[in-house]
Amino acid sequence: MRGLNRGILLSRALRSNFTAVSGATATLHPVAPHGTTTLRSSNSSVTGFRYVSFSASASATCLAQEAQIKAFEPKELLLFQYQACPFCNKVAAFLDYYNIPFKVVEVNPINKKEIKWSDYKKVPILSVDGEQMVDSSDIIDKLIKRIHPDYDLNAEEEKKWREWVDNHLVHVLSPNIYRNVPEALESFDYITTQGNFSFSERLVAKYGGAAAMYFVSKKLKKKHNITDERAALYGAAEQWVDALNGRKFLGGLDPNLADLAVFGVLRPIRDLKSGRDMVEHTRIGKWFSEMDRAVGQSSRVWERS
Repeated sequence: MRGLNRGILLSRALRSNFTAVSGATATLHPVAPHGTTTLRSSNSSVTGFRYVSFSASASATCLAQEAQIKAFEPKELLLFQYQACPFCNKVAAFLDYYNIPFKVVEVNPINKKEIKWSDYKKVPILSVDGEQMVDSSDIIDKLIKRIHPDYDLNAEEEKKWREWVDNHLVHVLSPNIYRNVPEALESFDYITTQGNFSFSERLVAKYGGAAAMYFVSKKLKKKHNITDERAALYGAAEQWVDALNGRKFLGGLDPNLADLAVFGVLRPIRDLKSGRDMVEHTRIGKWFSEMDRAVGQSSRVWERS
């Protein structure tokens, strides 16, 4: 399994660092930070076939990246989460993309008994071989540095949009998924089905929680100066597509941490009415589908019952 994980990660590293040109011989050089590639092409061919030659420095870069990937092999990752939490899903999307196996501890949001051991009483909490990490963005910062120690976390565009996710995008979600009573019930039906609830807690949470969050969402609208919640959601989606500026991902040919953050926080709503409306009425659907393919199947390890 770990050999397969490394192979997938290495292929992604190679794809990020090299660009092939159809119909020409290409000598490719190590990329600059965040996906810009220097390419030289010629018309040379060998026995009628086009070929790609890699510079020695590029090969060295690949070997260094493989060593970095091999260096991060935790024995156990435990993600303490709520299934519907956007910040938890942001961490899960990162782990899925990098194919890092992790187990989930679903926290009961009523009594939080699963995290009584921790002084930190919010989710997500990630335990990496017993080391506690908290706050979704900090967790991802620490993990990416263990995978790629030279990763530039201060790249201006990527940093800007990661902050936009935490400071703006997440705040338009609750007013939308609890916009009216039917949508609030739909949301809590998903939350209680996926979450860690007893039968009686599920009933109380679904109807009591839906009613409570319907009124809370109205306060959140006022707090964040939202007058039309759907317009705010559509506006955020369009703002993100504008930021792509014609690129497949904000990271170029491959997702960067901002892509993964946006995808992660939106993933819980994609099957709700608000998410379906967003895809139908904005241009975000194409990017979302590309992200679905790039992230692939979940790397979550399910416990045997």
